[in-house]
Amino acid sequence: MEIKKKQFTYRGKTIEELKALDVREFAKYLTSRSRRTVLRQFQEVEDFINQAKEKIAKNKKVRTHKRYLVVVPKMVGMKIQVYNGNNFVSFEVVGEMLGHRFGEFSPTRAKTKHSKAGVGATKGTRSKSKK
Repeated sequence: MEIKKKQFTYRGKTIEELKALDVREFAKYLTSRSRRTVLRQFQEVEDFINQAKEKIAKNKKVRTHKRYLVVVPKMVGMKIQVYNGNNFVSFEVVGEMLGHRFGEFSPTRAKTKHSKAGVGATKGTRSKSKK
């Protein structure tokens, strides 16, 4: 028995069909807030894609501080590093990321790792020496 992989679609369109679209045409398939952002940042998104392609051709890393950029189909397959305020977080853009912002894939806050309570943290340890 042959198992077929399910092909990814976004609003009924395949990635190849979406990559053929202009950024403004793709905006029609986005939610209202993402659509508004993409249409306002149209030139900035185009510039980022062109710069990224140049860097990829030179085997350089694609790094950015622009956490507000919306992922469009022409970015699918790129490896991008987004600054989170401390370091660059690397991720590869896949189809499921369409319409989301770069900042969603580069968390600014680390998960807290709780350990045992220290001296003075509980009532039973108040009488103990803190030195």
